[in-house]
Amino acid sequence: MAVQDIMPTWVGATAKQIARAVRRGDASATQVVADHLDHIDRTDRELAAFRAVRGGEAITEAEKVDEQEDLANLPLAGVPVAVKENTPVAGLPTWNGSAAARTPVAEDDHEIVRRLRGAGAVIVGVTRMPELGLWGVTDDASAVTRNPWQPDRTPGGSSGGAAAAVAAGLVPIAHGNDGLGSIRIPAACCGLVGLKPGRGVVPSQLGATDWFGLAEQGMLASTVADAALGFAVLAGRRPDKLVPPQRLRVGVSLRSPVQGVNPDAPNRDAVAAASRLLAVAGHDTVPADPVYPTTLGLKGLATWFAAAAQDVRAAGLDPRTLQRRSRRHVALGEWAERRGYVREADRAAWRERSVGFFADHSVDLLLTPALAAVPPAATSWATRSWRANLTTNIRYAPYAAPWNIAGLPALVVPVGRRPDGLPVAVQLVGPPGSELLLLGVAGQFELAAPWPRHAPGYPRVDTGSTAVR
Repeated sequence: MAVQDIMPTWVGATAKQIARAVRRGDASATQVVADHLDHIDRTDRELAAFRAVRGGEAITEAEKVDEQEDLANLPLAGVPVAVKENTPVAGLPTWNGSAAARTPVAEDDHEIVRRLRGAGAVIVGVTRMPELGLWGVTDDASAVTRNPWQPDRTPGGSSGGAAAAVAAGLVPIAHGNDGLGSIRIPAACCGLVGLKPGRGVVPSQLGATDWFGLAEQGMLASTVADAALGFAVLAGRRPDKLVPPQRLRVGVSLRSPVQGVNPDAPNRDAVAAASRLLAVAGHDTVPADPVYPTTLGLKGLATWFAAAAQDVRAAGLDPRTLQRRSRRHVALGEWAERRGYVREADRAAWRERSVGFFADHSVDLLLTPALAAVPPAATSWATRSWRANLTTNIRYAPYAAPWNIAGLPALVVPVGRRPDGLPVAVQLVGPPGSELLLLGVAGQFELAAPWPRHAPGYPRVDTGSTAVR
């Protein structure tokens, strides 16, 4: 009996399950994509995860996948994938988080999109982000993107639409990019696995800029296996089975990179739970606090500001048309550049110190909280002041940014729930080249303490459907 004979819908299946079924002929890419487009049409009006859906185009591309004679070498055969809206997809504008930041229709796909298509994936649409990707909340004048776990909370940012889409089962995996936490913060908010690769592992350039080398491309997924598969495709590698790592020594730290911003009780408890999971897997944990210099925060802020100014110049945008929070950010970026506060030498010094941390403390990985507080409300942050946005973002999500500046790989993995029902997660950071090691440890977490793959009540499919979960 074919798998589709017992599956009225493919919504809720993992990327690996879908690709395996399409390669074997147990499912057609056309049916898989049609199922997901129906689900998006029914569900996304309450979440606003997508900026644009490529309905007819996606079906046509799925049909082309089905027409291929040899599917054996397509690791994402027929898998519906969403792309973040700041990444060029041929035939679509590149919105960059708002109508004011939108650039013309792209003639060509970004290299990341080409790699996804080359692996057999079907791009079903582009997901929402905050303007210029600057914030850890996702909204603009047209919509507020909501967290499927609790609609009154943000799914995070800047890859907030991508995270909401995966957590609700609109797609099994989604592309994101991470300049100062923009994959890991939404993954933590929505109970997903989110990997930021190390510098140079995946093509990172977005248009004419890459945030001074801080931005990396990655995937959000509901399982470690899907995260590993997506990473392999983006990195241009052959997908390999993850191997459980041998005994590791893991440094554990609650220290915040921002003085005076400390993790709340649920996030402290998450680190304690993760430490216990590491012990169950046979690893050793030791206290090990990175030293975050005050200058790191100040120069990191200057680089964040200047990245916005760089993006605006590269895209030929008029700063006066942007949201007021973005206008202030861009103006500060221009000021920081004029004053010489954005220097590669400073970033290189922090990278050297960060790489040395692992040798200095004789640890293989670092474990920290993923967030410091509950995700902020889902509301019109774009209409609020720059200061309100800045302080809210820093207070709830201070832990991600240092590792972009250092260019080190970092991963967020769920470890339970907060008392309010929202998911809670931890961050694992490793030295250069440790992406597979991070995924291997996350796989041990998943085996020992499986998490819900989707938010409660999702995916919402037709009555009687029995999608693989």
